Amino acid sequence: MLNQFQDRTAAGQLLAARLLAYAHRADVLVLALPRGGVPVAFEIAKSLLVPLDVLVVRKLGVPGEEELAMGAIASGGVLVLNERVVKSLGISQEDINRAAAFERKLLQQRERLYRGDRVPYEVKDRTVILVDDGIATGATMQAAVSALHQQHCAHIVIATPVAAAQTCDELETIVDEVVCLLKPELFFAVSYWYEHFEPTSDEEVHRLLEEAARIVPAQNNPPA
Repeated sequence: MLNQFQDRTAAGQLLAARLLAYAHRADVLVLALPRGGVPVAFEIAKSLLVPLDVLVVRKLGVPGEEELAMGAIASGGVLVLNERVVKSLGISQEDINRAAAFERKLLQQRERLYRGDRVPYEVKDRTVILVDDGIATGATMQAAVSALHQQHCAHIVIATPVAAAQTCDELETIVDEVVCLLKPELFFAVSYWYEHFEPTSDEEVHRLLEEAARIVPAQNNPPA
């Protein structure tokens, strides 16, 4: 199929070539949305020689149709709702609260699993490149952006191999820059645009974060 990425690694390498202006800068931090965004972001961080971390975001699935997102939560207590989905399906506040409480516990568990004992990187006054392996509705990315705005980032760049065209336009209004290689009008699903799209494991996320910390020089890798 035309316009198809071989895998997340190849997609990350292509994205890195579009982000060379951010290479070797002490103020730049790459943040990946786990799990699928991490292999993409790893290639970017490795190429630019800047630190890599994760920003954990959990999708809030519609009750009974969990694959359909009604919103998302992110670290720092951020909650973003897709009002169109919530209103069209008549989802109650009780259902939203229940889903958010459940996902918040999982979010905290994931942070510990991915980072181990390492603390999150400080994002205040930094340029953050926020990476995912693809963006459909944008609810997860919007939650991540909201979390970064609350932490007073200096500059936010969204980088993704593929995103729905309308979603890309919407995201451009809330960040400083969007770097997207493919913007199809008919999106289908993220997996459609990859030849190989195997699930990324928790172990791979942890391993890539550890490897990234070894690659980047210590002076470019200050902890929070």
